[in-house]
Amino acid sequence: MKPRSISSFTAYVGIDWADRKHDFCLQANGSDICESGTLEHTPEAIAQWAQSLYDRFGGPIAVCLELAKGPIVYALQRCDFFVIFPVHPSTLARYRQAFVPSGAKDDPSDAKMALDLLLRHPERLEPLKSTSAAMRTLSTLVEERRHLTDGVTRITNRLTSILKQYYPQALDWFEHRNTIMFCDFLNRWPTLAHVRRARTATLESFFHSHNCRREYLVSGRIKGIRSATALTEDEAVIRPARMMVETLVAQLRVLLEAIERFDAEIDDVSHSLPDYELFASLPGAGPIQTPRLLVAFGEDRARYASAGEIQRYAGIAPVLERSGNKCWVHWRFACSTFLRQTFVEWAGSTIPRSYWAGAYYQQQRSKGCSHGVAVRALAFKWIRILYKMWKTRTCYDESTYLNALKKHGSPLV
Repeated sequence: MKPRSISSFTAYVGIDWADRKHDFCLQANGSDICESGTLEHTPEAIAQWAQSLYDRFGGPIAVCLELAKGPIVYALQRCDFFVIFPVHPSTLARYRQAFVPSGAKDDPSDAKMALDLLLRHPERLEPLKSTSAAMRTLSTLVEERRHLTDGVTRITNRLTSILKQYYPQALDWFEHRNTIMFCDFLNRWPTLAHVRRARTATLESFFHSHNCRREYLVSGRIKGIRSATALTEDEAVIRPARMMVETLVAQLRVLLEAIERFDAEIDDVSHSLPDYELFASLPGAGPIQTPRLLVAFGEDRARYASAGEIQRYAGIAPVLERSGNKCWVHWRFACSTFLRQTFVEWAGSTIPRSYWAGAYYQQQRSKGCSHGVAVRALAFKWIRILYKMWKTRTCYDESTYLNALKKHGSPLV
């Protein structure tokens, strides 16, 4: 193992975590005797258990479990004598299946399997390395922000479906439905009958107060309001739908305000990290994608030995399988979905902002690739550039890369 030899630990622990309790299997260095037990999931019990291990064995102590983050990991990280080795749940499941083909499963036996994997195959495991508090904070912030935007998408889709049942004109008047202006409009005029009774001056004042001052857009909306015809006047449809719209709008408003607060916090934390300007120099990065790319690479420049490791870890590199005379390529399932989203979404935003990226995308489409396949291929190519930038701490320069492509005779230029 990279940090230290497996024999340098005073004891080895395998943990099968759960919500209320954790089963563990313990073996001292130089001993073949395994001790099993159960640990309650309380801060006091975990601290007492950890101290008892330190009093008995000293340190360091190797711990293997199926988590890279979570309550039990956070509690163990408080003790500097623990070296945590996270293992992917599917890896442990396949390891168990190899020795228990019947499929039998139990928490104590899973803890023993984790310990066995640690002792027999330490070269396959990487210790959990601590990063700065700012990087860990930013990592959680950008992931939680993504969950919030997914919630906005779900609510706006549901809102769109309900408005189509009784008030479809509102969807025509607003191209973007994930805005405070859209929420305020539906709160003030939840039905067509309400908005048609509004005076022109009132409507103009509403749009101007929401920084919508393009006269052709305001006048077009007002004209549409005056000429609109109700889809239905059945109270049995309108009344429940209106209540549901008001409920969804309230939820949407809370999420939009939360995203604004997260954006401010992300901006503050990301600017404190030394590599921020490195990723901010990329085309299309902006205030949203720059922190996500920063988190994707992290601070430890020894973490990845090559760009290929990042491509595989993020799920951008496809999986090649061979069996006999057959060979096929498929989507990579075992990967970080959030990182894949980060690279694919950012790569898509570079198509209109980078000359070579746009040319490469069109080249892939001309070969018959779909939009998704072409963008993933572009992300695959971008990661090699990002890795070189990250390793050498060099900001991106479009002209430098274009000159390199020209020098090597690339068809993109």
